Amino acid sequence: MKFHRHPGRRATVLSLIAAATLAACGGGGGDSSGASAAALAAAIAAQQAGAGGAGAGNPPAPPPPAAPQPEETRAQDSRQFTVDETKLPFAALSGAPDTDRWWGVLEGAGYRVEVPKNWNGMLVMYAHGYGGTGPVVSVSDPTIRAHLIAQGYAWAASSYTKNYYDVRAGVEDTNALALAFQRIASQNGRTLDAPRKTYIVGQSLGGHVAAAAVDAEALETANHKVRYAGAVPMCGVLGDIELYNYFGASQIAAQQLAGLPVTGWPVSNWNDLLPVVRNALFTRFPSATTAQGEKYKAIVKNLTGGERPMFDAGFAGSMNATVWGTFGRDGTINGILNRDGYDTTGIVYQLDNDPAQNAEEITFNQGAYRLHADPESNRLRRDGLRWFPKSNARIDVPVVTIHTLGDVYVPFSMEQIYKRRADAQGTSKWLVQRAIRGISHCDFTTEEQTQAFDAMTNWEQNGVKPAGDEVLDAATVARADYGCKFSSASRGGCPAP
Repeated sequence: MKFHRHPGRRATVLSLIAAATLAACGGGGGDSSGASAAALAAAIAAQQAGAGGAGAGNPPAPPPPAAPQPEETRAQDSRQFTVDETKLPFAALSGAPDTDRWWGVLEGAGYRVEVPKNWNGMLVMYAHGYGGTGPVVSVSDPTIRAHLIAQGYAWAASSYTKNYYDVRAGVEDTNALALAFQRIASQNGRTLDAPRKTYIVGQSLGGHVAAAAVDAEALETANHKVRYAGAVPMCGVLGDIELYNYFGASQIAAQQLAGLPVTGWPVSNWNDLLPVVRNALFTRFPSATTAQGEKYKAIVKNLTGGERPMFDAGFAGSMNATVWGTFGRDGTINGILNRDGYDTTGIVYQLDNDPAQNAEEITFNQGAYRLHADPESNRLRRDGLRWFPKSNARIDVPVVTIHTLGDVYVPFSMEQIYKRRADAQGTSKWLVQRAIRGISHCDFTTEEQTQAFDAMTNWEQNGVKPAGDEVLDAATVARADYGCKFSSASRGGCPAP
């Protein structure tokens, strides 16, 4: 037997051999030479194993991985939702090309799929908007359905498995349906190749779904991963949690201007305070303001995108009442989060169009109650997407957005936030944004939507980047003709060129 030169190890081996030999001769008190030989072999084997261990520069074998810790649950996880399958069937469009239409339930979500007989090989996933808080989930057809099938596109839409503002479910269930497209076709007797390209469009919550679905974070963390070729988020919550920060900041401003400043969160007696605060700010809600209400209106204008056309009409409309309907809640977004996710530490309240702070604004900001998000409220998770998926603008495919200027519910500031994120990520080359002169939420014509979709697909397929609007320059956004370029002529109201 040959040993490498190592004085300490050689001495140890010799001593082991000597001890084993002594045992074989009876010096160890044993009565079996076979057992002693085995002891010798074991001693040498143990020493040779040690020669290849940590002492020789090799790390010890790692311990087995620990079992993954289960994720916490939230209120949304215990809510039960069902699909009314009697409402899934849908009829062919009159005067449209012939199509195959299929519907059913996939992993707890209802779906609809339509494929033209002359399919162009491309699929468009449609993400619907907020479905309320009821127990029944439902499917919506894309507004541009006729345009899609006329151009040869197949489309598919999921009900999602859950209602409430559950964008995580929206992304996962839309992606799951996209992945099942071929199988659904086969089950219905039509053999199709995998789509050569898949796009995603969506409105409101669905606009958030579309933006999150093309973000790198979704490709990294979603359970159902789809590589989309492009997206059209419409009236989307592109600032994700920033929308809810705006809701919280609006309530704080309203109470402070009414002389009933927030001192704790959530405001437990909001229902009692509501009529007092509203009457302090409005003579007729939401269209006629008091002097203090004019200050509130100025704050809301600056929180929602700054001086711009259509704001006055939007502030006086029904969407302002919808914003007030969010007041009095905590920051868990109705159980989507377990902890408060609202944060107003970065909010700057402004009473005029000058970004410099005057004395009144400084005093107001110093006195405003500040909300601090729990850092654990919307962290990355081990079981898929965040509970409230991010629109980080980590994009590398064409994204064309449209947003109405008068919307104060999901305001134009969402576009500005998303653009700043794209600038910070260095991804602005993939983003085109269009302002639409609508007053309400998702107040688009079909023409405005189809033009945005065609602009995105032409960009993706032919490399022709479309025109868009500047959204961050305050002077540009404040112009009387801002938003005219991509708004339908039927809207009217644009100054003569």
